[in-house]
Amino acid sequence: KKCLSNLIFFPSIFIYGHTSSGKTYVMQTLLNTLQLPHVFVNCVEYFTSRLLLEEILMQLQSCCSETEQTSHVHCDTFNDFVRLFKQAVVSEELEDQTLYIVLDRAEQLREMEANILPAFLRLQELTDRNVTVVLLSEIVWELFRPNTGCFEPFTLYFPDYSIGHLQKILSQNHPPEYSVDFYAAYINILLGVFYMVCRDLKELQHLAALNFSKYCEPVVRGEANERDTRKLWKNIEPHLKKAMHTVYLREISSSQWERLQRDDGEPGQLKGLSAHTHVELPYYSKFLLIAAYLASYNPVRTDKRFFLKHHGKIRKTNFMKKHEKTSNHLLGPKPFPLDRLLAILYSIVDNRVAPTANIFSQITSLVTLQLLSMVGHNDQLDGPRYKCTVSLDFIRAVAR
Repeated sequence: KKCLSNLIFFPSIFIYGHTSSGKTYVMQTLLNTLQLPHVFVNCVEYFTSRLLLEEILMQLQSCCSETEQTSHVHCDTFNDFVRLFKQAVVSEELEDQTLYIVLDRAEQLREMEANILPAFLRLQELTDRNVTVVLLSEIVWELFRPNTGCFEPFTLYFPDYSIGHLQKILSQNHPPEYSVDFYAAYINILLGVFYMVCRDLKELQHLAALNFSKYCEPVVRGEANERDTRKLWKNIEPHLKKAMHTVYLREISSSQWERLQRDDGEPGQLKGLSAHTHVELPYYSKFLLIAAYLASYNPVRTDKRFFLKHHGKIRKTNFMKKHEKTSNHLLGPKPFPLDRLLAILYSIVDNRVAPTANIFSQITSLVTLQLLSMVGHNDQLDGPRYKCTVSLDFIRAVAR
């Protein structure tokens, strides 16, 4: 500890890695175990520069003083922060030690004033004190670097947990009424299903806790023992497949999911739960989205039959009969031009719609929300082409 405290460390360290890869936990454990003087601040909680700087100074004040009570510090600019920081560090406890300022969720610094990030990276130079600023982030340093340039921190990457690491970590949470091997077998099955789509430790812990009761049902009913892996797998497999549709979404609460499992229902049966079915769109945006879905999944040759009142007689050709059994939903959405989208819109809206800037801006908003996607380049001579990216259930909810 003494050697670590008296050394002059690198002015700034940038630690990045995927969410739930242990960055925050490792830093907190390291600093607390070695009893190094430090300040730990979450940039999401203190989302403005003033709140952030004042919180650092208040934690520094409590770090220096023996009492827990600290007075509020006013700090409006980074110049004030440097001055107050020097005053706080000049104490018998900290003048010969390295102070660590850890900024968790540091990507929020990009939303603050342009001088905040470069100043933190050079804080050791600005204050002439033995201080190291540690930035914890989920994004790479290249997305932080200002265009004007700045001091380059020492970067450190935390890789994702391997499937073996996840197996060990998740197996530690086994319930006391079941054996370690039984719970480890369950975690192995869970990772076999979800590992390819989800490596977030917190999400996997949530899924493990949510589905374990269903895995235990055959054992509780006496239909199988803890070693009968085949029966346990057959019982849990359909429920894990249902859970695949709700990874990360949190569309329903844990109690509602357990009730669905007892009733053998589908997640969509609970009304008012899905965030997708409750998407709030302007009036014409809903019609634009419906028109886009129709344009993506209906062939161009059917437009006259579907959207014209007096379309005349349509003769069914052999080509249509041959392919009429093939669902367009299996083939995926097809791109369509802007003119066709507007033509379908005019036919499905009751009142007359003028092609104003408001309509075109709503199309842009749908693209921004990723409900539509633009296909090809913007400089095409024949105009932009779009593709509808929402599902049939989503569009049914909007149409309702």
